[in-house]
Amino acid sequence: MVMAEMENLTSKLAGASVSEGVLSFAGHAIKMDKGSDAQEIVKAVTDCKELHVLILSGNTMGVEAAKLIGDALSNHKEFQRAKWSDMFTGRLKTEIPPALQHLGKGIMASGANLVELDLSDNAFGPIGVQGIADLLKHSCCFSLEELRLNNNGLGPNGGKMLAEVLKSTYQSSKQAGKALALKVFVSGRGRLENEGSIALSEIFKKMGSLEFVSMPQNGINPPGITALAQAFALNTRLKHINLCDNTFTSVGARAMAKALPKLQELEILNLESCLIRTGGAKAIAKALDNSYPKLKVRCWFLFSEIL
Repeated sequence: MVMAEMENLTSKLAGASVSEGVLSFAGHAIKMDKGSDAQEIVKAVTDCKELHVLILSGNTMGVEAAKLIGDALSNHKEFQRAKWSDMFTGRLKTEIPPALQHLGKGIMASGANLVELDLSDNAFGPIGVQGIADLLKHSCCFSLEELRLNNNGLGPNGGKMLAEVLKSTYQSSKQAGKALALKVFVSGRGRLENEGSIALSEIFKKMGSLEFVSMPQNGINPPGITALAQAFALNTRLKHINLCDNTFTSVGARAMAKALPKLQELEILNLESCLIRTGGAKAIAKALDNSYPKLKVRCWFLFSEIL
């Protein structure tokens, strides 16, 4: 039985993709309950001379396996991108924070300068933030440009926790000489609601570096939308805004309309299913009459919303 399991694992790992610093096990459906289940991944990471990107999406990892992979990562100072979406299917929520902590410890020990952290489609809720808090606060994340936490179910408390962590990182990195400057922030389907969104808007204001923001389906109402709009106005390099499936009403839409003239780099604005109503639609349409030389898609919304 054990032999059959090892043969099955070896067969899956044989197709691991390695090219130009990218090591991918995406979609291999490897179930790593024990440390021994991760040995081939550990070996691949260890043997990789220049590891810039590690893709582990579509597998499932326990605590022991995460520790061994983290240990292997500790030898890769050149590491930049952790693409770890959909990595904890079937795991208890109590397993996920320590697993994330082990992976984070490896990156911190390596002295790497992380550029991207993608933990999308891991339904870990607010406790997931506990698992990545130390990593995000560490100097290895002062260089972070892309934070993707789509479909994590953070909730209002998780959103507030994340905002506090990012605030701490911003302050520490600024003192170190180069402030945290996220370009990409993704947190859709996260139930952030107003509390989480308002908290995050404060760190967005401080950074002023965002270029791509996607926060659809978060149960955000006018107070949260207004706070985000005010933050967006200070992120003048924004190219892509996706806030679909939140509840703007005309109040939130007017707040967004006030921000839009500051965003001359804007290419895409997605406000589909946001209940912007007639007054809100008119305000946004008027704002978009200003010159937007790079705008590709002006605004998505359903006709039923502007009645």
